[in-house]
Amino acid sequence: MDGLMTPVLELSTGRLVRNVAAVRRRIAPSVLMLAMKDDAYGHGVEWVLDALSADPALDRFGSFDVETGERVRARRPHARVFAWATSTDGEIARALDAGLELGIGDEDYLRRVLAVARDRERTAAVHLKIDTGLHRNGVRPERWPAFVAEVDGAQRAGLLRVVGLWSHLAEASDAEDDAAAGVFRHALEVLRAAGIDPADTHLTASAASWWRPELRASVCRIGAFCYGIRSADGPEIPGIGPVATLSAPVIDARADTVDVGIGALHGFPSNLVGAPVGTPAGPRAIRAIGDTRMTVDAWSGASRGDAVTIFGPGDHGEPDATALAERIDTVGEEIVTRLTPAVRRIATR
Repeated sequence: MDGLMTPVLELSTGRLVRNVAAVRRRIAPSVLMLAMKDDAYGHGVEWVLDALSADPALDRFGSFDVETGERVRARRPHARVFAWATSTDGEIARALDAGLELGIGDEDYLRRVLAVARDRERTAAVHLKIDTGLHRNGVRPERWPAFVAEVDGAQRAGLLRVVGLWSHLAEASDAEDDAAAGVFRHALEVLRAAGIDPADTHLTASAASWWRPELRASVCRIGAFCYGIRSADGPEIPGIGPVATLSAPVIDARADTVDVGIGALHGFPSNLVGAPVGTPAGPRAIRAIGDTRMTVDAWSGASRGDAVTIFGPGDHGEPDATALAERIDTVGEEIVTRLTPAVRRIATR
């Protein structure tokens, strides 16, 4: 295939801007921290920041890792950027030099951050993580008082400054999320009793931030919804739509089937046989997925170069990314983020 016969991921600037505005209205007065992990959920960190450049009030970003945080910092010199992945000592040093805020969820990482801060004569700005039940990093509640005492000593020594308390929600059920919120509130009480009162508190994930206002704190750390990716098994989100639309051209047309120029080597899951795609004649089913092409049911007049939409807003009968993900028991983010560089990215209005 030549350069014009390859898959294309169209990225809508207008849709991203509208999504972010809708999320901010929904969560107000909480502040949005836009999550940028996995190259901004496969949309491209730099593209997202440029698309949102006309919004100076958006100045909080969650980068996950230090490298992504540095990319955000290059585009947003004055923004607050939170890198929550446990990092190497070299990455910690780079984060402190770049003015990134670090997430700390265990004693060993705390001590490594303190050692680097001491060596570089820096004060690390940190968000402390309590494990509220997801068990994805975080200090266990029974160890929290001793951890807070160690943090208090480090803050008094000028090695760190606690700017936040945070955690993840499992979003397994309302009852479990309520229990997590109780653990979170108690952790904050322990911090305040020690004389540490972080300005930022953030517990909720995208769906909980949207649907359960009682769980919102001063900051909402949201990624998927801003990119128009709804939760698996979740409802449509009012005012939110997919930013990314994946399409590929017909490369061979026959009487009963057509071959489309996208396959497993482009990052499209090979076990999505049977899923619908959008065509000029409406939805058609996928019959087979190979390395570089897939076969779908034909339509009258199909010809080479016709566009087939794999996922998007549904204009041609295609599913959204989450609908594809639900077929293979995963989340919509994975469908988007696994696409390889062989898929061209094109910005649209």
